[in-house]
Amino acid sequence: MAIGKYMVIASRDPFESRDVDQLYDLAAGIVREGNEVTVFLVQNGVLPARFGARSEGLTKLSARGVKVLADEFSLRERAIGGDQLVSGVTPSPLDVIVDHLAAGGKALWH
Repeated sequence: MAIGKYMVIASRDPFESRDVDQLYDLAAGIVREGNEVTVFLVQNGVLPARFGARSEGLTKLSARGVKVLADEFSLRERAIGGDQLVSGVTPSPLDVIVDHLAAGGKALWH
């Protein structure tokens, strides 16, 4: 069985939208099936990545083998520095999405 490479793009704030938790569960499930998954946080999706925010969903994802990236521009727009991120979240340029798609990876946008 070939390993799939997935990018789950999360643009919603989990403090306003309860379905973000379902998106995190979906990413964890895809990993459990033996695939590679990256969750890319953009727009208000970066808010739980800030240290001190309710970010247990992101730390659980990271612990389960999901790579968690946060868009550098979205972080700057919300005054969140790279040194303010919870463990397991890495700042990243938006180009990562384009590179993923160009390499034949699958993407899910929420």
